[in-house]
Amino acid sequence: MAHGIVPLMVNQPNTTRIDLKQYTLHLHTGPDRTLSQVMAMPDSAWQPATQQRLLSLGSDGDWYHFQLLQETTEYRNWLVEFDNPDIDELTLYHFIDGRLQQTLVMGDTKPFHERPILQNNFVYPFAMGNNQRHDFWLKIETQGTSYLPIILWAPDQMLQHVSNDYMVRGMQLGILGAIGLFALFMATTTGSFSYGYYAGYVLTMTLLVASINGTAFSHLWPQYPQLQNHIIAPLIPLVMAFNVLFTEKALQLKYYSLKLLRLSRWLTLLALLLVPVALVIPYRIALYLDLTAIAVISVLLLLMSVIQAFTGNKLARLYALSSFAKAFGVLISTFMYIGWLSIPMNPLTPVMLGLTTEVVFMAAVLAIRYNDERKSKMRIQHEALRQAERIREAKEEALLLEAKSNERLERMVQERTLELEFAMRELNDANHKLMEQSQLDALTGAHNRASFDKKLQAEGRISRRQQTPLAMLMLDIDKFKAINDTYGHLAGDQVLKAVADTLQTHLKRPGDLASRFGGEEFAVILPGTDEEGAKQLAERLCAAVAQLSIDWGNQVIDLTVSIGVSAEVINADSDTTLLLSHADEALYVAKHQGRNQVSVYSNQANTSIANSQ
Repeated sequence: MAHGIVPLMVNQPNTTRIDLKQYTLHLHTGPDRTLSQVMAMPDSAWQPATQQRLLSLGSDGDWYHFQLLQETTEYRNWLVEFDNPDIDELTLYHFIDGRLQQTLVMGDTKPFHERPILQNNFVYPFAMGNNQRHDFWLKIETQGTSYLPIILWAPDQMLQHVSNDYMVRGMQLGILGAIGLFALFMATTTGSFSYGYYAGYVLTMTLLVASINGTAFSHLWPQYPQLQNHIIAPLIPLVMAFNVLFTEKALQLKYYSLKLLRLSRWLTLLALLLVPVALVIPYRIALYLDLTAIAVISVLLLLMSVIQAFTGNKLARLYALSSFAKAFGVLISTFMYIGWLSIPMNPLTPVMLGLTTEVVFMAAVLAIRYNDERKSKMRIQHEALRQAERIREAKEEALLLEAKSNERLERMVQERTLELEFAMRELNDANHKLMEQSQLDALTGAHNRASFDKKLQAEGRISRRQQTPLAMLMLDIDKFKAINDTYGHLAGDQVLKAVADTLQTHLKRPGDLASRFGGEEFAVILPGTDEEGAKQLAERLCAAVAQLSIDWGNQVIDLTVSIGVSAEVINADSDTTLLLSHADEALYVAKHQGRNQVSVYSNQANTSIANSQ
């Protein structure tokens, strides 16, 4: 059923943006009407959407219907945008040539990722072919504003529009956030309540703006639609509470008018009481209360600033201008929300212009007040300097008498300071030497286990950041227990020293580190070394140790070592432990296969050895 609808012919290849409201019919029914019941409604029940009251708070049965036709021979992609991110539930029925193609439910009561296109506004993509008739039926249910522009976009043009829109919103939120953070920094460093209330006002207003335009939902809590549905109502009175507190400080009501001070305290209490109330009452009622309160408070703040301006408070004059801009914008937006005023624009635009003007003027008020306080402090400091100068002149003779003793004392202090500097330098040298010694093994002179662990952690992080391989050698002296049992532990100590010296001789790079891992085991860390390079070095070390000849008494002790090799790129902190474990497993394979050889870690090979045990 067409219901007297005027279809939109979408034939021009250069069509990029169309306001569909003038081609849309509107119907208000109860909340329980089904699509079939709405489609069966007579023509007289429908009216052009352009004649609908612009907006109101809450909607439990608003239906829209528009029709698109295309007679071109090629398929074209289109996007329908519903330009109100605060709609609770928007149900879309898409028909093509009278057949239902898709039913889609969108709204800020659902997680952000469920939208067909992840934009702040609700966007529905579809394609149109030759001689196709597309009918769209929309059902709106929301506790907030029912304001719903409907726009047809070509995808590339909408991309440009979204880019520009995001840039403007980003600049607006960025400026507000920067001003708020600067005020917060000033408040923490100076202890000023004025800056603190101003920071609270700007930062909460920034969060409110981001929540209303959907930026907060898309970036801060996309998985929590319940938060999106409840945060706006308590944020509005919280913003106003900070606004009243700042007004009290900016106008210095404590010094100029106690009556207005008491009034501002009552307004603050009213705004703060609305915060918990807005969380427990229905959202629509909370918004009505918020809008009423913000209108009343804005007008009263304007009157307060005007009264103070006439009493000679120079800051109040500038503040009155900002209060007028805000009050005017708030009243316009409030009248639009409750349906008393119909203007073809987003109802947020007037209040946002007013608030932005107020933030700028408030910053000017703070700057002027800060400048006045700075000048006052400078006058006080100047007077203090003059008084200090008089005192200095009065004590000048006494200071001249003390000059010689002070000079002698200063010389003694300098001499003592020089002695202390020498002592501290010697102490630092001793500490440096002690630190170096604490990282070395007392017997072999190689690095100890603590130094090894620290080096391994550091090189693991470098490998992870730079994605370069890190190699590990685990070296064990073959039949070391037999050497101790045959020649004695002193001979074993000599063997350990010889192996440690051999390792240090063959490690050429400054970043390589050889350490005594424990008992007769040594570990070598090779940064920036792949498996092949580590294997070649391990084979040279194995051969070099085999050529050692340890003379002990009248006997010669022959040495061999077994070496396990592993190398990989570190991707997590736990991978360093795994690298060490792999090298140890490879060492076990070398021991198992007959000692005096190098084994490179292989998962398959090590598993086979383990299974054979």
